[in-house]
Amino acid sequence: MSNDFNTNKWLLPVSWLYGFGVGVRNLLFDRGLLRSRSFDIPVISVGNISVGGTGKTPHVEYLIRLLRPDFKVAVLSRGYKRATKGFVLADNNSTSRDIGDEPKQIKSKFGDVVVAVDEDRCDGIEQLLAIPSTSGLDVVLLDDAYQHRYVKPGLSILLVDSNRLITDDALLPAGRLREPASGKQRADIIVVTKCRADMSASDIQRVTRALAPAAHQEIFFSCMEYQRLQPLFCGEDRPLSQLDENVLLVSGIANPSPLLSELRRHTSHIRHLSYPDHHHFTASDIAAIQEAYETLPPPRCIITTEKDAARLGNAKRLSDEARRNIYQLPIRVRILENKQDLFDIKIKNYVSDHSRDRILD
Repeated sequence: MSNDFNTNKWLLPVSWLYGFGVGVRNLLFDRGLLRSRSFDIPVISVGNISVGGTGKTPHVEYLIRLLRPDFKVAVLSRGYKRATKGFVLADNNSTSRDIGDEPKQIKSKFGDVVVAVDEDRCDGIEQLLAIPSTSGLDVVLLDDAYQHRYVKPGLSILLVDSNRLITDDALLPAGRLREPASGKQRADIIVVTKCRADMSASDIQRVTRALAPAAHQEIFFSCMEYQRLQPLFCGEDRPLSQLDENVLLVSGIANPSPLLSELRRHTSHIRHLSYPDHHHFTASDIAAIQEAYETLPPPRCIITTEKDAARLGNAKRLSDEARRNIYQLPIRVRILENKQDLFDIKIKNYVSDHSRDRILD
């Protein structure tokens, strides 16, 4: 684990201006001049105060798996880079253009979970509570809503990338912080993400000291675990340990380095086509993927992420051979230090204690 990264020091004056604006906005919320609204349903916010991937979607999926057996769960996102506006309730026919790639990924994996998008999170929650098809909700998970202060969540989970601690970073545009690191005080739970599975006790203590959680905050550490390769179109799941082909990796995510590192544990024959985060794949992109695939000597396959798979609708234009050999690689979150039970209990207790049935009682 390393926190060695560069900031654009010549942009620091602009960051100070940006920070002044963010500080004024937060002060207006803190003083009540801008109103944060609470709802009579448990609302859990999952987000960060930095740009780039901290693992929000895998952590939201963790909460879904945890809560779905006992509660009716809804996920509300803004639907980043979607082509639609306003409130959209996802169904099985929704595309990434309709609702965004991450909500599409969640709806594809959890068909019985209510998934909706709305730039206005207050309006989104109101809609979810009003329409008949989503009646009986027990909890709303807000995806990437830490800065959306017009909603006051009952439980706020802040994700911090272990490889780029917010306490070492700078505000945009010199660094990657959306607001000063002091904004972490609004969180009820801090999860340090993307840790090594064998993270040492001394590293855990060092990060804990750096983040200095307040008395009301619990801090947890999580790692990402790669699952079995899943075919996009046909075939069967297979473990990464059986990977012996030449691999074309196709990714459009913020930081593909951990994925590359994982694949290199299983094969050294990798060609990487990297696209910007949330990239919408065009017909010309698919043609480039097909051409790159054909340059690989057999045996060969294509591997992509779940988020990218949600945007690869044009993958049907790939050759039959390529379609037979294209896989997505899912990831799951694991809580470290044998604290998974503690984390789970805190989440479940919050939802149980603040359910609508309890309030009505």
